[in-house]
Amino acid sequence: MDYEHSDAPAGSHTLPTAFKILIAGGFGVGKTTMVGAVSETGPLRTEEVLSEQGIGIDDLSGVEAKTTTTVAMDFGRITINDDLVLYLFGTPGQDRFWFVWDELALGALGAVVLADTRRLADCFPSIDYFERQGTPFIVAVNCFEGARQYALEEVKLALDLDPDVPVMLCDARQRQSGKEVLIALLREAMQRRERDRAAAGR
Repeated sequence: MDYEHSDAPAGSHTLPTAFKILIAGGFGVGKTTMVGAVSETGPLRTEEVLSEQGIGIDDLSGVEAKTTTTVAMDFGRITINDDLVLYLFGTPGQDRFWFVWDELALGALGAVVLADTRRLADCFPSIDYFERQGTPFIVAVNCFEGARQYALEEVKLALDLDPDVPVMLCDARQRQSGKEVLIALLREAMQRRERDRAAAGR
């Protein structure tokens, strides 16, 4: 579908700019939930029921009620405004599905790393991956009911994040909360580009 800019001549149409965004994090942290909550179209999901093959491999501590897992990706789309569309790719959280990460990350503007304070160490692999790739990312702490709340500075310290990496709270079930996370990531990605340009110009 074409989008018409408000300042464009009558009858003219231009396509919005599209960016690819990754939603990453540990197993059961809320990636599928976030993509589904913010997507303006029915999200594409590749969930499978947890099977006996995962016994002893998938760590369900803290998410014992989880019955399905993403085996390839989640996909959704959200229009931020007439000029900007984001395509969202939720990554699988388990180690045995990480072979798809390089393909999913190709061409991505940036990533959201979802964190669960009950299983904070589960997001270390995602953070390490994006740091190695040089991909701009932010950390969004998904506020699960009953989970202990921590100050954002405590989370940043526990994750040993670079001071420039934004950390924020979110509710992956709420569209507005997810949208605010995505906008924060866009700001970080643009600021990162400016910092890199400034460093290159020295």
